[in-house]
Amino acid sequence: MATLVLPISAPSPTQDCERLNLALQGRGVEEYVIVWILGHRNAAQRKKIKETYQLLYKESIINRLQSKLSGVLKKAMILWMNEGAERDAIFVHKALKKGKTDVNKLRVLVELACVSSPNHLMGVRQIYCTLFQCSLEEDITSNISTPSLQKLLVGLVSSYRHDRGLVDLNLAKSEAAKLHEAIEMKQLDTDDVVWILSTRNLFQLRATFGCYKKSYKVAIDQAISSNGNGDLDSILQAVILCIESPEKHFAEVMEE
Repeated sequence: MATLVLPISAPSPTQDCERLNLALQGRGVEEYVIVWILGHRNAAQRKKIKETYQLLYKESIINRLQSKLSGVLKKAMILWMNEGAERDAIFVHKALKKGKTDVNKLRVLVELACVSSPNHLMGVRQIYCTLFQCSLEEDITSNISTPSLQKLLVGLVSSYRHDRGLVDLNLAKSEAAKLHEAIEMKQLDTDDVVWILSTRNLFQLRATFGCYKKSYKVAIDQAISSNGNGDLDSILQAVILCIESPEKHFAEVMEE
């Protein structure tokens, strides 16, 4: 993967904005200049550019980029200019719209809830409200028609997981048994399942999954695959993989 190399001494935000404004003038947009400047600025510098451009030209640089660029470059530059939480809020919003017809798109919500830090997830939820005039939870319920998926996704995105490496092995054994019962009964949307997967810290859940495999001689994701029920089955497997091995999950996503 390429590494972003920042200049030792970057120009001031005002200088960057003046160069960007010139590059965005007229019909012949200087795409190389835009990519060179914005591609060599870190998140804090890009934020200052956004603020300075607004002050200098009374216009959002994101709106300017949107009106002057096109295709893949436009999408890339707009996402790059958004801060991390704002960018993720946009990804999630698009995923919810596409999730109506393709449940695999909802894995973006799973990634946000199961891989992000608790503070980042909270930041995304706050910005989501500002950008789209409704809460993330409201948008889930209005876009996802399957009650079991609604219940699981709302539980995942509205939780605030304790992110310290604390593990209670007795609790892990007990909750592994609860998960096993739900899987065997084909009741994967029970309150116990949603509660366990959405509130326990990642270290505790990994211990629970380990206890499950040790007690029942099968990995929990394989057990769900054998006893699941379609869309919910697919999303639950994504939840488990994101918790247990996020790097493996993203490797599979990249292959697709």
